[in-house]
Amino acid sequence: MMGSKIGKIFSILCIIVSVISAQDNDRKFFVHHVSVIGEYKSYYTRIFLVANLQALKDAWYNIPPTWDDGSDHCNWLGITCTYDRVTKITLPSMELRGELPEHIWDFTQLQILDLSYNKGLIGSVTFKVENLRRLTHLFLVGCSFTGPIPDTIGNLENLISLSLNSNSFTGPIPASIGNLRNLDWLDLTSNKLTGSIPVSKEGTPGLDMLTNAKHFHLGDNQLSGDIPPGLFNSNMTLIHLLLENNRLMGAIPSTLSLVTSLQVLRLDRNSLSGNVPSNINNLTNLQQIFLSHNKLTGPLPNLTGMNVLNSIDFSNNTFDYWSGAPSWFSTLETLTTIKMNRTNLRGELPAALFSKPQLQNVDLSHNSINGTLNISSNPSTQLQLVDLRDNQIDDFTQRSIYKESIGLILVDNPICREYDVTDKFCSPQTNITTYSTPWNYCPPPSCGLGQVSSPNCQCACPYIGSIFFKVPSFSSLENSTIYISLHDSLMTFFHEAGLPVNSLSLQNPRRNMDDYLVIDLKFFPYGEPSFNRTGILGLAFAFSNQTFQPPKEFNIYYFIPEPYSNFLKDNESTKHKSSKAGVITGSVVGGCVLVVLFVLAGMHFFRQKERAERPPQQSQQFALWDSTSSGGGVPQLKGARSFTFEELQNYTNNFSPSNNIGKGGYGMVYKGSLPNGQPIAIKRAQKGSSQGGLEFKTEIELLSRVHHKNVVGLIGFCFDQGEQMLIYEYIVNGTLKDSLSGGSGIRLDWMQRLKIALGAARGLQYLHDHADPPIIHRDVKTNNILLDEQLVAKVADFGLSKPLSDADRTHVTTQVKGTMGYMDPEYYMTQLLTAKSDTYSFGIVMLELITARNPIEKGKYIVTEVKESMKKNQELYDLQDILDPVIGLSSPLKGLEKFVDIALRCVEDTGNQRPTMSEVVKELEYIMEMLVHSSLSLSTSASYGGWSKDYSNDSLLY
Repeated sequence: MMGSKIGKIFSILCIIVSVISAQDNDRKFFVHHVSVIGEYKSYYTRIFLVANLQALKDAWYNIPPTWDDGSDHCNWLGITCTYDRVTKITLPSMELRGELPEHIWDFTQLQILDLSYNKGLIGSVTFKVENLRRLTHLFLVGCSFTGPIPDTIGNLENLISLSLNSNSFTGPIPASIGNLRNLDWLDLTSNKLTGSIPVSKEGTPGLDMLTNAKHFHLGDNQLSGDIPPGLFNSNMTLIHLLLENNRLMGAIPSTLSLVTSLQVLRLDRNSLSGNVPSNINNLTNLQQIFLSHNKLTGPLPNLTGMNVLNSIDFSNNTFDYWSGAPSWFSTLETLTTIKMNRTNLRGELPAALFSKPQLQNVDLSHNSINGTLNISSNPSTQLQLVDLRDNQIDDFTQRSIYKESIGLILVDNPICREYDVTDKFCSPQTNITTYSTPWNYCPPPSCGLGQVSSPNCQCACPYIGSIFFKVPSFSSLENSTIYISLHDSLMTFFHEAGLPVNSLSLQNPRRNMDDYLVIDLKFFPYGEPSFNRTGILGLAFAFSNQTFQPPKEFNIYYFIPEPYSNFLKDNESTKHKSSKAGVITGSVVGGCVLVVLFVLAGMHFFRQKERAERPPQQSQQFALWDSTSSGGGVPQLKGARSFTFEELQNYTNNFSPSNNIGKGGYGMVYKGSLPNGQPIAIKRAQKGSSQGGLEFKTEIELLSRVHHKNVVGLIGFCFDQGEQMLIYEYIVNGTLKDSLSGGSGIRLDWMQRLKIALGAARGLQYLHDHADPPIIHRDVKTNNILLDEQLVAKVADFGLSKPLSDADRTHVTTQVKGTMGYMDPEYYMTQLLTAKSDTYSFGIVMLELITARNPIEKGKYIVTEVKESMKKNQELYDLQDILDPVIGLSSPLKGLEKFVDIALRCVEDTGNQRPTMSEVVKELEYIMEMLVHSSLSLSTSASYGGWSKDYSNDSLLY
């Protein structure tokens, strides 16, 4: 039996070495043959993963350093695995160079692929992209890909976001994209796409079938032909239709009016002709309309009823002569921008035109407007520019009292041809915007080569890029308030997302040829002279997948960064890819390794034989604990039982996939059963993981000392045959996260949630106040709170926990670790971990309990969402908009106000403003007691949503 095991291990090792050392063709051969070895299916999965990740490494230059340090492939920067399957590859702005290897299409479990902002990535996307059937997000923004977009992309039926903008893709838009019924975001902007816009016909798909899509961003290409009438229908939920700067011809189809959800319409810079459809004012949700630089004729469109419209640009068309301003001008109170230069306007302008309360910019230049100009005695306080150059205006009623705060331009009008005219509005004006984020009351230092001064006057290497806003709702470039709003929004996002940005500089706002607002950005690192790769990856991913949501005035954007030169020093791992040399090297290495493996196999055999001949108790102790690989000296334990590897094999059916119930902090989790029938959960560390060793030892030592009904109980451990495993009580109802998300099938009512909150709080209170030594959990979250068969909450997963020594009774200075969204901002900033850090995380858990939302969801932070909802409703605790519907229908939710009070106190920015967990427990107990007395005064039982439960004192307060 032992020889058989050694034979299997040896065979697999040989295959792994051969796969890694082989070239692409050989690797395909090995992967193919390994796949048919049914007996080794679990081994094959791992081999497949290693082989394909190795292929990525071989194909690209400038790979992250962690890809070369021998670490577990699933710990490589930008690689996320679930059950030995790669589910995410996120490597934006890593300065990768090379082509997409064929093996990237073999990651069939991939859900997110983001290679954005790597200008050195070239070549094409092949038809094999269809292999990624589980893909939900594909981001290839700002690379250098060429060739056609493969038609097989339409087979990615789970795709939600498709962003291929700012490349050099050619050919037509694949009609098959119409098959992506879940698609929400389609961005193909700034490529070289040609041909017509595909619509469905005779069984062929088209973009009109994307009824769930909100965004069609197809501008800045070379699309031609008509805008097909069949593109639009009343089932569509489109809010952004951007077709600017193409070669589209023909009339604007009247079917456009069917898409009543539309908010932004850009058809400018094409060759469209004919009349604007008379029914365009059916688009009553439209906020911005751009029809400039076309060949449109006929009457100006009637926009009556479009009451939320803020920007109009009909410039450079040949509309019929129109005397004075259109009557519908007076009905649009939300207008900020009117651009109608070169549109055949004539006659006098009504004074009321300039009194619109939000009006900022009026451009009616190069028309035939005549008579006397009257800007009214009470113009809009936001009015900054009135451009009437090259018209026929011969008088100005406010000439003597003209307010120079309004940029009035009357150049090339009769009024400016009078003798000896000196009025400023008759002189050419150049608006130069020079906004830049100011210094924070400090003198900028003199910095060395490659570094610049941040607004906080610290020298550093910033991450630099430009952000392009396609349809901002404001027109003035000189309003510093709007840039401060963007600055503050970015910094708030970075803080809440835990990104290491210390300060930010906005510079040089301007309009480009596409009339996009462009702003240069510089991000400065926190606490270091430069960003590490993880920081840059987080920043870039926030922009590539649109996690960052700007203030509403800025609207749609995309981001293009510059290469981060600091990484060039880390990445000088030049590869010489001679296939001949590779074959020789692979053969030599493979041969040497095989010899070594023979030796190791022999050593393993004799070691196993010797182990088998030892007395049983000798292998059950820690005499051979390796402090180097396992993170410190021999663990000090109290009462934990030791298990052998063979025992756990029997309890888990040889760790079969059917017994796999998840993935823990450092490895897989399996369900097992002891001989007495007691169910157990086994956390099995990944081999070779130093972090796993540290977490393993930490959790053994802490859990062996911890005994409380609200803390998961440790049964034992295994330190045998190179394995590190923890065995603890199996908690039947899984995690609190599962129940809140609906994954467990349990619908938690309000009373049950209060009970769970109190139980988890008691568990943390015990760790802080009664454990010896006191323990700071450091990773409190709904995934680490388990629910037993009675829905009793048990705090779990102590891999990141920190005990407090006698010398550090209040805090410990340690490397920042935890989970984004739950992490204490004060701990992140200072690296001082305190018990109040757990309090902050528990406050987030409390907010999750009432909203069932993730801490960070769609770029929004749960704390901000709750506070804004309270403020918006002007009734402090009217949270109906964000309450979990499961409890939101239960009325009244007694104790909710007090509960929210406690939660918001827990998430105060500084620890001294937060309660201790002991105080939290007392306040939650008060709520429960209040509800018990309330329910007892009505009945001995309470019914919620058709459920009837006995809420006696014991059931509520244990």
